Amino acid sequence: MKARLPKGYGNGGANNIQQLARQAQKLQDDMEQASQELEAKEYSATSGGGAVSVTVTGKMELTKIDISKDVVDPEDVEMLSDLIIAATNEALRAARKEKEDTMETISGGLNIPGMF
Repeated sequence: MKARLPKGYGNGGANNIQQLARQAQKLQDDMEQASQELEAKEYSATSGGGAVSVTVTGKMELTKIDISKDVVDPEDVEMLSDLIIAATNEALRAARKEKEDTMETISGGLNIPGMF
């Protein structure tokens, strides 16, 4: 009994490899472009009901911190520190999630090591 290949996979071995290589290159180019666009984006998050606001980039770099004067209490520096950490972590999570979602959409769910 002969195994049957799907239509179009029979006699075009070299053509199929070239087509696969072109598709892989396009996928890599699309992912690189999306990665550059995401790295340029900014993500903001707040904590303490808006008392602390931070902004990070898609490169996971903190670029801005806004602190309400109402929350600055020399007697409770620990609370201010906690608010900054909470807002920063939330902004970083948002940046990471968008990158993961975008790359998954581009790759069609393929898990390609080293690509992202």
